[in-house]
Amino acid sequence: MKDSKILVIDLFAGPGGLGEGFSSCKTSTGETAFQIGVSIEKDPSAHRTLTTRALFRKLASNPEAKKDYYHYVQGKITREQLFEKYPDEAAQALEETLEAPQTLGEDNELIHAKIQALVENHDGTKVVIGGPPCQAYSLAGRSRNAGNKEYKAEDDHRHFLYKEYLKVLSIAKPEVFVMENVRGILSAKVNDKLIFPDILKDLRNPSVATDTPDMSEYKIYSLVTSADDPAHPDYKNVSDFLIRSERYGIPQARHRVILLGVRSDIEGIPDTLQLSETDSISVKSVIDDLPPLRSGLSKQEDTEELWAKIVSDYIVQLKKLMDKQEQDKRDGFNALELAPKRGLPRKSSEYDNSQEMLIPEPLKSWLMDKDLQCVLNHETRGHIESDLLRYVFCAVYALLNEGTSPKSQDFPKELAPEHANWETGAHADRFRVQSADKFATTITSHISKDGHYFIHYDPTQCRSLTVREAARLQTFPDNYYFEGNRTQQYVQVGNAVPPFLAKQISEVVLNLLNKK
Repeated sequence: MKDSKILVIDLFAGPGGLGEGFSSCKTSTGETAFQIGVSIEKDPSAHRTLTTRALFRKLASNPEAKKDYYHYVQGKITREQLFEKYPDEAAQALEETLEAPQTLGEDNELIHAKIQALVENHDGTKVVIGGPPCQAYSLAGRSRNAGNKEYKAEDDHRHFLYKEYLKVLSIAKPEVFVMENVRGILSAKVNDKLIFPDILKDLRNPSVATDTPDMSEYKIYSLVTSADDPAHPDYKNVSDFLIRSERYGIPQARHRVILLGVRSDIEGIPDTLQLSETDSISVKSVIDDLPPLRSGLSKQEDTEELWAKIVSDYIVQLKKLMDKQEQDKRDGFNALELAPKRGLPRKSSEYDNSQEMLIPEPLKSWLMDKDLQCVLNHETRGHIESDLLRYVFCAVYALLNEGTSPKSQDFPKELAPEHANWETGAHADRFRVQSADKFATTITSHISKDGHYFIHYDPTQCRSLTVREAARLQTFPDNYYFEGNRTQQYVQVGNAVPPFLAKQISEVVLNLLNKK
């Protein structure tokens, strides 16, 4: 590995969101600033995506090789044929992702040996990135655990996976690290004690936490709030570490805790992220250029003709329900063009209208690949027939109410699902439309379950978001191919760090290291 590039060790990598951002960072002379030495991921489908992307990066500078990558994602050749055609680059990609899924805490002998070898063969700057799995910290996960009388937080190993991160810090001794997690980590408790202060304490002094002698301490910085004393950062509020992604050019309300650790011997103070010049980026501007699709029909015959008939009948039913509403709502409804689009497929890779993109710069250039000439991972899921009527209602409601998604009390009784808690308010937003003119709500792995929280704003398509639409809102470049089945792809997208945010973080890191 060339010492001129900064070595990156990517932990809990998922499909590679953080790594993609760092890999895309350029120096002032246009050269790649960071080189991923290893990406560690335990999930098989995410690992497969990670390896495919690693190969893409190694082929991207060769126009003919890049064409072969396009041929693979377009289905013209197999993945095996692509890897066989470029054996050297394929071997490097597999080495980067440790050949197979590996789990920190279980496969440490192999993982630590790889990291040790990388460090010994690299006398330049090193950076560790990654976020320990967040299920134990997330508010949803804690809500599920609260209903389990047998659950004890102190016995949940996931609360302590950050210590695996500490072990890697003790081996790599990087100049900088970036650690990401959900906002719930700020309020998570073990034995009725907040765990975040202990995490900060351990990250500041990994030597004590890992019993590693002769190891430097770290200063922990926020990426969005300046410290009162930059040389000795100590923030008054833990919420200072919370990044609200929509403020930084990401088209969704993704709020995540991201810590920037700087080794104590590194001089210089890191910058904070720059607020986006665009107030907010809307869902419609990001995904409206993608081919329109219809939803599938689950648990019954699935044809375009039957789908169109069902949706047409539902629009008639909805009109009858709307006739009971106030005059202005009736007038607004009658002014809408609601006839379902005919001839829509469930899947489309055709893409010839890139000039119609509404996405503002610089996000547009980040997402686009003019040579790709197709759309990847753009296929709808199936929905049960009764939910289609609710999807139509939600999308129409948002159109008539300035983008507001309906709560349970806003639904006509005729549309209420058979759900025990529907009227209690416990699941008031069980159905949520992604409003066209607002940024999206957080794209989570729950999108793999049923799509109810991720309803497309267009009632004539009557469906939830596709993997590609979710990936656009997560700012994955259009040429980023997700491996696995559709459910696995949704999980990967929902669990990732937005790559465009990661790129901005990498630039903060690079500027800091340039000061050094």
